[in-house]
Amino acid sequence: MALTQNAALRLYCVERNYGYTGLRPIRRVRFGGGWKRACMKMKANIETNVEMVNGKKVNGIHVDGISTFLDKRKGGDLLNEEPNHEYMLGRFVEDRFVYRQSFVIRSYEIGPDKTATMETLMNLLQETALNHVASSGLAGNGFGATREMSIRKLIWVVTRIHVQVEKYSSWGDVVEIDTWVDAAGKNGMRRDWIIRDYKTQDIITRATSTWVIMNRETRRLCKIPDEVKKEVQPFYLNKAAIAAENTDSEKIEKLTDETAERIRTGLAPRWSDMDANQHVNNVKYIGWLLESVPTNVLEDYNMTRMTLEYRRECRQSNVLESLTSMKTITSEEEDDAENSIGTEDLECTHLLRMEADQAEIVRARSVWQFKQHNQII
Repeated sequence: MALTQNAALRLYCVERNYGYTGLRPIRRVRFGGGWKRACMKMKANIETNVEMVNGKKVNGIHVDGISTFLDKRKGGDLLNEEPNHEYMLGRFVEDRFVYRQSFVIRSYEIGPDKTATMETLMNLLQETALNHVASSGLAGNGFGATREMSIRKLIWVVTRIHVQVEKYSSWGDVVEIDTWVDAAGKNGMRRDWIIRDYKTQDIITRATSTWVIMNRETRRLCKIPDEVKKEVQPFYLNKAAIAAENTDSEKIEKLTDETAERIRTGLAPRWSDMDANQHVNNVKYIGWLLESVPTNVLEDYNMTRMTLEYRRECRQSNVLESLTSMKTITSEEEDDAENSIGTEDLECTHLLRMEADQAEIVRARSVWQFKQHNQII
């Protein structure tokens, strides 16, 4: 029985170890002529694809003479360095009291100025904290909860967090994050973080936070059970990322319709804003707080400090309002001539509240530095 043209072409390609795409031959000529040329052309097309440059694979593999994005940043060559195996995994350092993990700043984690946003930093802090619990062997079936907490249907909730940013990383930069915990009074836990630039090892961000325990079903705060204290106390480290005198511990004043300069209404949480603890993730609040900040401030200034006081949970059914007031502050810097010069920066007070009954959700304070005076990686 005679073979069809495609069958004969397939057989010819297989016998000669050519690639076959299932396409019809380019020219309908006899077997000894056009079909062979068609196979050769298809073989060339198969080998010359996005994974090949001059016959060498380039997707995910370093090829001599082909520079990658990471090769070019700051004139460095990360591919010649020892591989950083802490991506996604992390490891314990300092006698297992500190958990360390590294991350690449992705394209979807940067803002219009091509640097990481405050929300990106907060997400990375949260991710490192959760991985710390998981890697320590304490994790139960809750979102960052220990085994004893899971048995008692308890979860951690953050009440206050303070972040200080010296430099914002750029797209493609690698950051290294250290985190550890310590006691915060009788019924709280403090978690601190330090973010370093992986290449220079310079500290670029410091953060500290206070956490308490809440019942997952009643949504009420409660004392830390002794069984939970016994779980976490072996991990306590008497070390502070931010010295006490440099921490923002002042009370954040409550904004009202009369004291707020800008109010943004109608902010509605989405299903994707919810986390595993069945409430809006605390990082989401930052975006809503910034909705009432003037656009020129977002464009011309960098946020260098932020303090958030969490007062109430937010669910998907809630509609929110964002309030902001601003004032100028003067910081003294030294110029090249070692003369004191004054630069006017901004301090903003924020409030996120329910639109229906104006119940407070988050109070916040932020400090903004004019970009001309702020160094960016």
